[in-house]
Amino acid sequence: MTDRRSQILSAALQIFTERGYCDASLAAVAERVGLTEQDLQQMFPARDGLLTEVMRLRDELVARAFTGFSGTLSDVEAVVAWNSTRAGLVQSFTMLAARSLTDGHPGRDFFASRYGALRAALARQVCRELGDPGPSGLTSEQAATLLVAVMDGLQLQWLLDPESVDMPELVRVFTQLLRTKLA
Repeated sequence: MTDRRSQILSAALQIFTERGYCDASLAAVAERVGLTEQDLQQMFPARDGLLTEVMRLRDELVARAFTGFSGTLSDVEAVVAWNSTRAGLVQSFTMLAARSLTDGHPGRDFFASRYGALRAALARQVCRELGDPGPSGLTSEQAATLLVAVMDGLQLQWLLDPESVDMPELVRVFTQLLRTKLA
């Protein structure tokens, strides 16, 4: 990645994290790196396209932050705890993920691929840790899909009412349910 591109993505990550998706602008990113908005738009014509690249950078930062991350269910709980200290970034991620559902959205392929890879990786880990089917009777694919849905749903609820929704604790409770034999 070129130095200028790295600077832009780093600045955009900071701005999206600080302000959230709705209050972040290309003009603010351009100003932070000393460019005009028109210069920035030559590299990133739309805010959504820039945010898609920021989400890739975010995933890289998470991977670096959790260098020992092997994808265990405990590691997943740690990532959720890390996310719970970054409301602006979670909001940006959630907004772009939802917007990517529209036809022709620049983030659609990124999110479809990301969710597919995440479900597959979690399914492999659930199978390693809990067997297939696991104690709850769910297949590893079902458990992985539900875990991703729980994490995304909790993010929405937490963003709307952070005082009432403890994401890390609720994900921990859900992973405990996956480990439990149901009647």
